[in-house]
Amino acid sequence: MSRIRIAVDAAGGDHGPSNVVAGALLAARHLNCDVVLIGSGNSIEMECRRQGVSTGTNVQIVSTPDVIAMNEGASALRRKPKASVRLAAETVALGDADAFFSAGNTGATLVAAHSTFGMLPGVDRPALATRIPTLLNDAVLLDIGATVACRASNLVQFGLMGATYAKAVIGVEMPRVGLLSIGEEEVKGNDLTRDAYGLLKASGLRFTGNVEARDLYSGETDVVVCDGFTGNIALKVSEGLVEMVERLLHDELRRTFTTKLGYLLSRRSFRRFRRRVDYSEYGGAPLLGVDGLAVVGHGCSSVRAVRNALVLTERFVRQGLVTMIRKDLPAGVRSGGESRQ
Repeated sequence: MSRIRIAVDAAGGDHGPSNVVAGALLAARHLNCDVVLIGSGNSIEMECRRQGVSTGTNVQIVSTPDVIAMNEGASALRRKPKASVRLAAETVALGDADAFFSAGNTGATLVAAHSTFGMLPGVDRPALATRIPTLLNDAVLLDIGATVACRASNLVQFGLMGATYAKAVIGVEMPRVGLLSIGEEEVKGNDLTRDAYGLLKASGLRFTGNVEARDLYSGETDVVVCDGFTGNIALKVSEGLVEMVERLLHDELRRTFTTKLGYLLSRRSFRRFRRRVDYSEYGGAPLLGVDGLAVVGHGCSSVRAVRNALVLTERFVRQGLVTMIRKDLPAGVRSGGESRQ
């Protein structure tokens, strides 16, 4: 495969363009890929100089004055046709890049990807998929915020796409798929989960039933599906819990001389723990279901998180993730989202 080219919404995120540009330059330096940085040309050039990187080799700048702020709605794309996130998506659609990454306004990123790429045949709604750590191996959770209001058929589509994604990133040949609900029994949950249970059971997936929230990280399920509202809350609660545990450990381990000594002796273990639960290890979540590759990062992405997100994006391009999902979808879904018996 020729050199991969990734379009980057350099203006997006809470710390754009500084963190985004610095992370993208790190990725370009260490990977066999080119990056197209889209945003305020002056700000990007300033950051490139700060990083000691010259443009024109594997780094290109596309300047645009329009940016969708984090507090704006996705409708702002209509007022700002040259917004950096839209231009990033269009760069892919025109064949000038293989994928795009944005840590900016999630709603605007979803709309830009959906309106530019369209949907894969048989998929009605997109889903953001993320890897989560478990007591055993990593698992996949989706949707984490792309589609807040779902139908039962959408959750079947998420399960099919999530299973393909799990094969690609975790290496599980026959992923176990579960449905996030309030109880293990088939009759538990709301109308959405009860209807989805029956469809998933008949979908041909390796469906293992409902997954309670307390079992999300048990490692007994490889793919957990839910609507975007529930998934986003689950993810944010998890991130907050990790931060709280780390803060409590930090305080306790520095309370006395003995605990300080214990911390010094255990620093390597704590670093490994941090890597296992830190979102920046993965950096971004692919938007599954659209007919193009878009990866969405956390709004407060660090330089490391952006770098890792582009590493992930390059991997998805080389694996042909979108093609893999397109190939697997007809085996379980008809156009319109009906599951095959």
